[in-house]
Amino acid sequence: MAFALNHPLMVFVISFVVLWLAEHLGAWWAQRRPATEPTSGETFGVVQGATLTLLGLIIGFSFSMAISRYDQRKNYEEAEANAIGTEYVRLDLLPAADAAKLRPLLVSYLKQRIVFYETTDRDKLPALTAAKNQLQSNLWSAVATPAHESPNPLTALAVSGMNDVLNSEGYTQAAWWNRIPVAAWLLMAVIALGCNLLVGVGWRKRSSEPGLLLVLPLVVAVSFMLIADIDSPRGGLIRVSPQNLKALLATFPGA
Repeated sequence: MAFALNHPLMVFVISFVVLWLAEHLGAWWAQRRPATEPTSGETFGVVQGATLTLLGLIIGFSFSMAISRYDQRKNYEEAEANAIGTEYVRLDLLPAADAAKLRPLLVSYLKQRIVFYETTDRDKLPALTAAKNQLQSNLWSAVATPAHESPNPLTALAVSGMNDVLNSEGYTQAAWWNRIPVAAWLLMAVIALGCNLLVGVGWRKRSSEPGLLLVLPLVVAVSFMLIADIDSPRGGLIRVSPQNLKALLATFPGA
């Protein structure tokens, strides 16, 4: 299921087909049963309405969860750009030779972070992670050397800025791992199946307006696809663009 959640279109196809089958299964089962008493029909309507309301609430809460995680990823992208830009300026506080060594490394790191945001192929992530770790190690070693040689408030400020750069990447990665739990998806799927079964059971005039049986599975499937799209950092169409990182890169001379 985790694989499907990274591909919103797959979520739409699977959910639509399964919900459509569940609805028709309920309609088939209802047609084989005798007509219910009026009071029984009223009770069924109450149960059906309550279940559909619960499904709507669950979908709304899940959509809100996905939006909050998407906003968090955007905020951390901005925070990364601010941290890198601030550290680039603080390098002037270091000796000229050390600053000249650090600036190309910081620009390379910035470019690597842009690639991280724009990469959609998950097979490339291990190589990106290895390159990121190596760059972070080089940056820290390069800024720690002058701090050891000449410990003073100015070098401490440069070291603090580099620490913010490294920390901001960790916060970003944590936000990208922060997805809607699979248990919440299973709960939505179970409730959606129950709702479509109940709608099918309540369908007694299947020969008239049969296209109406497509409405609920289609609406729910589109809702699931939209939630999965927003919640998937790499698999969906709605992704966080590294616009702040790109704008920062454009301000660096020779980048």
